[in-house]
Amino acid sequence: MELNRRELFKLSGAGALGTAFAFSPSFGAAEKPVKNVPKVLPDSKGNRVVIVGGGWAGVTAAKYIKKEHPKAEVVLIEKRKVFFSCPISNTWLADMVNLDFLLHDFQTPAAKYGYTFINATVVDIDRDKKRVYTNEGYVGYDYLILAPGIRYNYGAWFGNDTDMARYCATHYPSAFIPGSEHIALKRKIENFEEGDFVLVVPPPPHRCPPAPYERAAMIAYMMKQNGVKGRLIILDPKDKIKPKGPGFMAAYEQLYLDMVDYVPNAKVKEIDPVNKVIKTTAGDFKFADANINPPHQAGDLVWKAGLIGKKDGKPTGWAAVDPLTLQSKADPNIFLAGDVVAVKGFPKSGHMANSHSKNMLVKALVALMKGQDPKEAVKAPDNTCYSMVNAEPQEAIVVSVKYDLDKKAGAPKKAGVKVINERSGALAKSTFEWAKSFYRDMFS
Repeated sequence: MELNRRELFKLSGAGALGTAFAFSPSFGAAEKPVKNVPKVLPDSKGNRVVIVGGGWAGVTAAKYIKKEHPKAEVVLIEKRKVFFSCPISNTWLADMVNLDFLLHDFQTPAAKYGYTFINATVVDIDRDKKRVYTNEGYVGYDYLILAPGIRYNYGAWFGNDTDMARYCATHYPSAFIPGSEHIALKRKIENFEEGDFVLVVPPPPHRCPPAPYERAAMIAYMMKQNGVKGRLIILDPKDKIKPKGPGFMAAYEQLYLDMVDYVPNAKVKEIDPVNKVIKTTAGDFKFADANINPPHQAGDLVWKAGLIGKKDGKPTGWAAVDPLTLQSKADPNIFLAGDVVAVKGFPKSGHMANSHSKNMLVKALVALMKGQDPKEAVKAPDNTCYSMVNAEPQEAIVVSVKYDLDKKAGAPKKAGVKVINERSGALAKSTFEWAKSFYRDMFS
């Protein structure tokens, strides 16, 4: 299923034809915006919640704040014109769904639930003045929710060599941030003819833990369909696949025999993207083409706002939050949601972003606005992750986690984990039903 002009037009609204490059080797704060910046909205009346980031967490928060506290003024700011879902996108790489299945508009839920949507790029945050600065001007807030997603830390591999990092990102895009990278990766898969295709799994923690292994299965499927003479080599820094390891390994060994080479304990030491060589703790690997995934960190805006946690005096790369309310430990008027947060036991997944936004963050924020105890208001989230391992016939595996909230200890804890490693068509059907149910929850 090649991309047609209609699909390219749609993705251009999601930032696909612009740059989605996110090289972030340094941790310095941005310069403050220039003076005399115009207001985008009138001053707040004391109940304004500004949400930055229209992904699974941000869109969910906007809807549920208005549902639970209609008097709140909710403003959602997102730079993309179209919502593009990273969850379920691996199935698009293998032609299991068309592009329409991943795309949604921001206007429909904003109109239905009564919040304001602003299509603009946030460039800085002034916590003292409670202002969010965008390319259109600034928006004042009383409470702020940051849900900007992730950024790539190419600096972990290339240091300050931005030219080499940019070369790697351009020629071997990661596609863990929605947009142009997904198109590039899909075309790579479609056009790959022979040789070794290497997939580098990012070191944990990273966005959607099973996603690289599901992607590997989809790439192997396409290589098999296209009669490619070559191998898919998975370079994993961990000692084994986590989660759903037995299910993925069974798929690789039974469905894609002699096509997939899984290499554990392969921590990247050095990458030469020009000469196509990756040096790891498990050996050196030459490749014909690759999907190279660098380490992940919380998005730039969390760094600019000074909300990154520290361990032993060094940045952890993720927002430091109260594990129950998801309030910033540095600023109680700011909440963080989605993949930027560091809460023990919480995966960085679409399901978790949706669930902890409405069950924890929104409950806590609304309670705070009403003068109540935020920690008493929160509810336990849950998480389910389906992974497709075959496209014809369609087969998937799944892991589900339930949580309890230990309010005495002030932290969530896992209450039960269920894993189904035996792939089936029934789970494949449930995969798409799961996606549809969350789309309905966020957008209709």
